[in-house]
Amino acid sequence: MATISPKPEKHAFEDNIHLSPGGHPATHTTTRKRRSSSLIQHLEPDNLETKIDQSLNPNVNANWVHSKGAWIVHIVIILFLKIFFNFISVLDNDWKWTLTNLTYNIGSYIMFHQVKGTPFEFNNGAYDNLTMWEQIDNGDQYTPTKKFLMSVPIGLFLISTHYSNYNLNLFILNGVSCLCVVIPKLAISHRLRVTLY
Repeated sequence: MATISPKPEKHAFEDNIHLSPGGHPATHTTTRKRRSSSLIQHLEPDNLETKIDQSLNPNVNANWVHSKGAWIVHIVIILFLKIFFNFISVLDNDWKWTLTNLTYNIGSYIMFHQVKGTPFEFNNGAYDNLTMWEQIDNGDQYTPTKKFLMSVPIGLFLISTHYSNYNLNLFILNGVSCLCVVIPKLAISHRLRVTLY
């Protein structure tokens, strides 16, 4: 008759210990299981070292918004989008304005609120966790530049609503699009991350 000996008791931390090729526990390789994270995360303020790195050189990634003609670029982009959608003859005028609004808002959201960091390496990664919106004016809220950039999607929403003859479905579509771009620009959304994946 075969006897079954009880298995030795296993501690919870032993599951995460990795063995070296010799069969001995490796030092400093214990890993912890990732805790579930919230959908909404708030970034901590920058430490002193990061603030010093940010102040050493001007942030060319975000300072272009103060250049001559930078505000006009947004109006020109909207006009080009409207002209492009005017060439699509199967669309009604209300859909042309709605598509102009949606296209501008999607591009604006990706540019200002989705992409983080800078394409240039000049501040030792001091801006790696910040979106372009958070980099503009060193994160100060309600500056003239930020007020203008916030008013553009609102104005485009009002124009597209007017030219869509106040169609309820298009109003909702344009309104949701406008909210998705304006809410991340508000002070309550500063350093706030919403992750769905």
